[in-house]
Amino acid sequence: MFEYNNIKINYKEYGKKDGNPIIFLHGWGQNIEMMEPIANPFEDTHHLIIIDLPGFGLSDEPTSNWDLSNYVEMINNLVQKLELKNITIIGHSFGGKLAIMYALKYPVYKLILLASPFKQKITKVSTKVKILKTLKKIPGLKKFENFAKSHMGSTDYKNASPIMRDILVKHVNTDLSKEVNQIKCPTLIIWGTKDDDVPYEDAKELESLIPDSGLVTYEGCTHYAYLERLNQTISVLKSFLN
Repeated sequence: MFEYNNIKINYKEYGKKDGNPIIFLHGWGQNIEMMEPIANPFEDTHHLIIIDLPGFGLSDEPTSNWDLSNYVEMINNLVQKLELKNITIIGHSFGGKLAIMYALKYPVYKLILLASPFKQKITKVSTKVKILKTLKKIPGLKKFENFAKSHMGSTDYKNASPIMRDILVKHVNTDLSKEVNQIKCPTLIIWGTKDDDVPYEDAKELESLIPDSGLVTYEGCTHYAYLERLNQTISVLKSFLN
C-alpha cells in the first residue's frame, strides 16, 4: 500500500528488482488479478508493478471527484516513489487510456495498449434517459435522481458509487484523438475483432495515429482478447519487450 492525496492505494510489486520495470493498469471494474496472467510470465526478467486503481480492488475510492489526470499523477507519484526508470506501461481498456495519457506527459520506454479507448464515446440517448431528464425538472423528484441513475445505463454505471459514476462519465467523455500522434515511444496495440466495448475500427485508427506503433489483431476475440488468447499474448509481449 501507499498513500496519495489521503487515500490508500494497493499495488503488487514483485519480479526481478534490477530488471526493466513494467507497470500494469487494469480496466474499469477490474483489479490486480486481471493483469497477473500476463505479468507472471515476466517475473524472472522484469520488475513488475500492478496497481489496484483507486476505486477498485483493495484501493480506496477517491474522496473527491477525480478526473483522469488525477489517476495519471497518482501513477507518476508511485513511479517516483519506487525510483523507476525506463518504464513500460501495459494498460487494458480504462487502464489503457490512462497509459496513453501518461505517455503523453511523462517518459515511457514502451507502451502496450489492450483494447484501449482513446476517443469520446458517442452513445444514443435512450427513451428512458429522455424521460428521466424530463422528470428531473419536476419539483420534488430530484431526491430520486441517484435511485433512477442506478437503474438505468450501463452495468458499469449501475454498479458504481456516485463519485465513481462521475469519474466514469469523465472517462467516457475524454477524447485523446488529437493528441495520440504526439506519443514518441514504440507502441504495441492488441485488439479483438469482436470487441463490443471499443470497436476494432478504433484499433486501426489508433495505429494510424501513433507514429511508431503496430497492431496485432485477434480474429473473433472480444474486449478481453488478451486473456482469450493468453499464450499468444505472452509470446507477442515477449517479442516486443525483448
